[in-house]
Amino acid sequence: MARILIVEDNEMNLDMLTRRLEKRGHEIIAATDGATGVDTALKTSPELILMDMSLPVMDGWEATRRLKASSETQGIPIIALTAHAVAGDREKCLEAGANDYETKPVKFPQLLAKINAILGIQDEGGE
Repeated sequence: MARILIVEDNEMNLDMLTRRLEKRGHEIIAATDGATGVDTALKTSPELILMDMSLPVMDGWEATRRLKASSETQGIPIIALTAHAVAGDREKCLEAGANDYETKPVKFPQLLAKINAILGIQDEGGE
């Protein structure tokens, strides 16, 4: 399966996403702030990034912009994860360079469908 970088500062969210994605055969790499997320992406070349937008050190908006501005990482798809669910937030995420957007609390089946679509994985069923 795919190497996925999760940039998430909430330990419970990170643990839940890691366990559920590893269960499906993905290799998970984690970073807990935006600056570390950018560095980790450059070092590990993940196939997909799940980016929390409210992060310490460097927020997810800036981290996404930097990843999309770098020739080394601009092709890596990014799904923005945010508790912001007001009108215009999806567009803001896409403008920052994210390929898709998912609100928190994460509805895992919906997020998994987006991950599978981006990575070209046939859905195996389940949640």
